[in-house]
Amino acid sequence: MNIDLIRAAEARLKGAVRETPLLSSPALDDMAGRQVLVKPECLQHTGSFKFRGGWSAVSALPRAALDRGVIAYSSGNHAQGVALAARRHGSPAVIVMPADAPAVKIANTRALGAEVVLYDRAGEDRDAIGAAIAAERGLTLIKPFDEPQVIAGQGTTGLEIARQAAAAGVRRADILVPCGGGGLSSGIALACEAEAPGLRVRTVEPEAFDDMARSLATGSIQRNTRLSGSLCDAIVTPEPGKLTFPILARLAGPGLVVTEDEALRAMAMAFAHLRIVVEPGGAVALAAALFHPGSIAGDSVIAVCSGGNVDQGVFARALSMAEDE
Repeated sequence: MNIDLIRAAEARLKGAVRETPLLSSPALDDMAGRQVLVKPECLQHTGSFKFRGGWSAVSALPRAALDRGVIAYSSGNHAQGVALAARRHGSPAVIVMPADAPAVKIANTRALGAEVVLYDRAGEDRDAIGAAIAAERGLTLIKPFDEPQVIAGQGTTGLEIARQAAAAGVRRADILVPCGGGGLSSGIALACEAEAPGLRVRTVEPEAFDDMARSLATGSIQRNTRLSGSLCDAIVTPEPGKLTFPILARLAGPGLVVTEDEALRAMAMAFAHLRIVVEPGGAVALAAALFHPGSIAGDSVIAVCSGGNVDQGVFARALSMAEDE
């Protein structure tokens, strides 16, 4: 896994993905006590950065493999990214999704033409289910984070951040990134190592599902004791990836952890001051920037809002929390 793969992915993604801006707000700066620059990947196609990795992986396949079809497993954002990429390449897609995934994510994945196979997140193994279906039907498995072409696609986010931060005069800062298996954070870390070495990735996770933070602290892969029960479903994974963890162990700073309430409050702040809709898992980096300023150094911080596919009820809950403050 290297910068050349990311640059090649950027060439394939040109014209297919949106270059999302860096947003700012004086109110958020005041809350954080420093300049806060927000990368709103919630504005990306399918509502999350996952379209980058989906397009990168699908576009790298030969035509014969595309004709047979692809399979992915995901709580929803990778599902939609792969489904749309497959559709635009004329390739059938099967997506294995947890039955407790937000209804909007399941519905949107089906609307993109994918066949959805539901499973019990707590009691069944999605890897085993995906591998079995792939073998039976001859499909190409596109993993959500531990796949070089997926990491390369997510790394294009980092190439954009490097250019945009330089244009804003920011040469040294932490980049806070919502983290599940580590595909986005490791891709951004590799991109910035090559293009903006003064920018350092910090992973952010929800409380009780902080496998990456614990892994970075101990130097070895740590597993979550439970795999469900978080509002931040988009970034709940069993453990860090075997490809992503060594990259982050080498390049990332200490991991950060926020509460669900902090994620909900960050969602409300993003809507109030930036007019963007962010899901709980996508808001954890902004939550760390706003509510854990003492864990961050420097005059500026960059927070990635990684996705915006939130059920209406959860979004209403976030907004009501802000009203109560």
